[in-house]
Amino acid sequence: MSIEFSETEPAPAAYPGPGAEQLGPGIIARADGVYADPGAGGAVLISSVDSIFGKNRYFGDIDYPAFIQALYNHGPARERAGDLLRIAASVELFMPERRALYKAVKISSGRAEYYFEPVYIADPNDAGSAGVLARLDPGEFVADLWGKGIRFGIDMAAVSAAIASNKSERTIVAEQCDAVPGIDAHVIEVSEDLHRSDAPRQLANGKLDLMAFQNRFPQIQQGARLLKKIPRSAGENGYDLAGRALEPALPNDVDLNRMTGPGTKVEVTADGEFLVAMQNGFLNVDRQSTQVSVGDKIVSRDGVSARTTGNLQLEGDYEEFGEVQEKRVIEGEGITVHADVFGNIVSRGGAILLNKNLVGGSAHNALGNITVNGVASAAIIQAAQGDVRLQRAESCVISGTRVFVEHAVNCEIIGDDVVINQAEGCAVAGRRVQIESAGARKQSEMLVFVLQPDCQRIDDVILQIGERVAMFAQAAAQRKEEMQALQAREDVRMYMQLATRVRKGELVLSPEQAPQFQKMGAAVAPSLKAIGKLSEDIKAAETEHQAGSALVEQLKEQRRASAGGSSVRVGSLTGETAVHAIKYQPNGDSTYDLTPKEIKAKLRATVPQGECIFAGSTGSVDWDSGLK
Repeated sequence: MSIEFSETEPAPAAYPGPGAEQLGPGIIARADGVYADPGAGGAVLISSVDSIFGKNRYFGDIDYPAFIQALYNHGPARERAGDLLRIAASVELFMPERRALYKAVKISSGRAEYYFEPVYIADPNDAGSAGVLARLDPGEFVADLWGKGIRFGIDMAAVSAAIASNKSERTIVAEQCDAVPGIDAHVIEVSEDLHRSDAPRQLANGKLDLMAFQNRFPQIQQGARLLKKIPRSAGENGYDLAGRALEPALPNDVDLNRMTGPGTKVEVTADGEFLVAMQNGFLNVDRQSTQVSVGDKIVSRDGVSARTTGNLQLEGDYEEFGEVQEKRVIEGEGITVHADVFGNIVSRGGAILLNKNLVGGSAHNALGNITVNGVASAAIIQAAQGDVRLQRAESCVISGTRVFVEHAVNCEIIGDDVVINQAEGCAVAGRRVQIESAGARKQSEMLVFVLQPDCQRIDDVILQIGERVAMFAQAAAQRKEEMQALQAREDVRMYMQLATRVRKGELVLSPEQAPQFQKMGAAVAPSLKAIGKLSEDIKAAETEHQAGSALVEQLKEQRRASAGGSSVRVGSLTGETAVHAIKYQPNGDSTYDLTPKEIKAKLRATVPQGECIFAGSTGSVDWDSGLK
């Protein structure tokens, strides 16, 4: 059954007035509709609208989005900001009998609910009837809600649909608009050089090394833009139902200057604000301070493992704060690790510094020192040309130019100089060995070897070369005697004296004397030739003699250097200890730069080696070879 509206329902009265009329500041009524001037300002327009609604008028056929845009500048932006906005078709009188049709509205938590139901208006022709079925009007509805404090956020689609349905239902007719938050300032990467490549490294033969990444630590070029600051952007105001602005929180800002570390700077250009590298090097980011730096040293905090980095082959210094996994390899220059190391550290030069423990791994340095501040256990520590400094070593193989250990247990240690505070069950060898306390450890005996140079070979060489040098000296003396005998002959002596005076211009030969002088020269020519030959032989013999003598002095100096004092000193014995002197060949090769297998074989030989200097379990040892 359909309900029809009576034709006796009074029509809303049109607002009178010919042509355009100013309804209030910023509100203009024209023949083609009612317009708002956004240039008048939101507060002025709201005051004008409030005045219009307060005089029992409303906007007929209201364009609510344009109405809100004009008053609150909310909604889609206008094509041209200065244009007038058509907000309604007309301004109508809001009759008291019509106003009575509108009920209270329920407001809660930023929403307004209205209970729609069929409404009736009194029939002027039948005072005793229940009235004539009427219909609410969207424009009147807006004016009524305005008077009830709802000046923003009306859902005109929901209102129009509820009015058209003529059903009894509760509908949310208005809702506040929350503020749109802004966007915090943030930083983005702008350099491709920042991106790592974790693809397997390709070898020269085309195969892939699955244990190493292609480019784990990319290098940065000077002047490269690393990061760009994206400025914060403000949010948009929201509005509550009363039309009061809801301001968004101020977005957070980012200060690039706080992110600048060594080797970087902030550069502001027309393109924006950038963090720029000031030098060539490696990028390092401190996670705690968020500082970005570019330097010669690589700094990593992720550890070295098959998952994070794979094996590393680096050019330059490296600093690692994470753990080095078993069987992983770090190869570079100076290497510092702040966590435990279970893998292998290889340095081509510079220093190796391990601030924690070295367990089951190794540290090799071709040209530099090795320091372990923690415990070294079942490890190999070798410095080909450098010092080794350890706090505590257990079951390790240790070699270096100079070795310093606070406490060594069951280790094999060799070097030119070895200094140990406490040694237990170790095999120690060096040219100069100094141990404060030494003794056996369970089943491991305490062995100390002092290395003495074997100079027999170099002595034999010196003797052989000396004999040859003497032969050249003898040959030169013999040739000198022969030359002096020829020079002493009367005819040779006379000719050489005359020739010298003629050559210097002291004597001028007459035409008659010249043939005689030539005849004298022809007579002594064989002798002069023999003298010349003897002179060349003397020079050659003397040259060989000088070279041989220099070589002998060089060999003697080498022997003196090789035969420098060897010594061993043990302050106190805490158990059975044996001290032996063993020979080595001073041929220029290192006495300690051997493989771990060779060191163990040399120091743990089953057959006793060399001359026994001491064997006992009490007292002390102080022995010096006396060689200078």
